[in-house]
Amino acid sequence: MPPYSDSGVYDFDATLAEGQPFRLSSLRGQVLLIVNTASQCGFTPQYEGLQHLFASYAARGFSVLGFPCNQFGAQEPGSEVEICSFAANKYHVNFPLFVKIDVNGPKTPPLFEFLKRSRRGIFGTSSIKWNFTKFLIDRQGKVVARFSPFRKPEKLVSAIEKLLESPERPF
Repeated sequence: MPPYSDSGVYDFDATLAEGQPFRLSSLRGQVLLIVNTASQCGFTPQYEGLQHLFASYAARGFSVLGFPCNQFGAQEPGSEVEICSFAANKYHVNFPLFVKIDVNGPKTPPLFEFLKRSRRGIFGTSSIKWNFTKFLIDRQGKVVARFSPFRKPEKLVSAIEKLLESPERPF
């Protein structure tokens, strides 16, 4: 699979925290929010907002995908089991969590290379600067927005609702 897809995120695969392969094509037609997460970060309470978005909009074709990352301040040191347990017990997270990944550097999975290339960050850089960077994906699998960790999940409601209501209209 090429690291830069012309047909969107649905071309990519990932591995769930439990170790099973996951084809993003299984989410074709949904609006997605893809987030790099961490359990010991100042932004970790955003798990609550992410879960609220997932619970509020899942029935309308929306999903949150969490990708733990330990690249920023070693704020995700635990195993996948520990990460999932923490997120579920403290924030009641039940959206999909994946194996821990690097979001920058030579070990970055193709999905995140695609996300970063599709929507650049501050000053036009592609690298992710910190935990809880968020990528909003439309129903066609295209990256329509990138949000910094400072943008709280509740501030994404309008953008998500626009994509859910008007699947053909870009954000």
